[in-house]
Amino acid sequence: MQRPPIQIRSASLDDRARVAAIMADAFADDPALSFIFPDAGTRPERLRRFFMLIQRTENDPALTNIAGDADTATGAAAAIWRRPGEWQTPTLTMLRLALPMLTTFGGALSRALRLQSLLESHHPRTPHWYLAFLGCERQFQGKGYGGAAVRARLAQCDAAGLPAALETATESNLAIYTAMGFRITDTFKLADGPQFWGMWRDPA
Repeated sequence: MQRPPIQIRSASLDDRARVAAIMADAFADDPALSFIFPDAGTRPERLRRFFMLIQRTENDPALTNIAGDADTATGAAAAIWRRPGEWQTPTLTMLRLALPMLTTFGGALSRALRLQSLLESHHPRTPHWYLAFLGCERQFQGKGYGGAAVRARLAQCDAAGLPAALETATESNLAIYTAMGFRITDTFKLADGPQFWGMWRDPA
């Protein structure tokens, strides 16, 4: 039986909870977020709240692509992007969300800020689309949903002649992103944390 075609749609404010659920499941064992939230018992709820917070820092929910089909009507994967020149969270946004950040991170806030500082110090300055997060629910992984969510934006990058960038702390992701045209341009590590690979994709 042929699977329904994968469809891509832009997220809306109503999709925030679904996107957070997708990401929390996908990042359950992610090295970077496991470093921030080391307690496996509380991590699922922490991740859900973290990704709700991440979406509150975005000024346009439509920058998130959701991939799904007739069998996964609410979406199986999501890709959270940031526009060229907007890869950093503005200071005013950080201040506005100071209380939700404290509630979300608690004692993990210092680890989160150290990791953010490391990522920002290695982030490329050339204008580019930034793939901040890509996640696919584990039960749907390996079926093309995540790749479809990313390629929808990469097609726009190619049409506009703009590059794209990302970081990953999961070594098994490297082959997936390489197949999409990304190449490794940097490696870096927090002293007591995970290693990261910075990747860059020139427009096709």
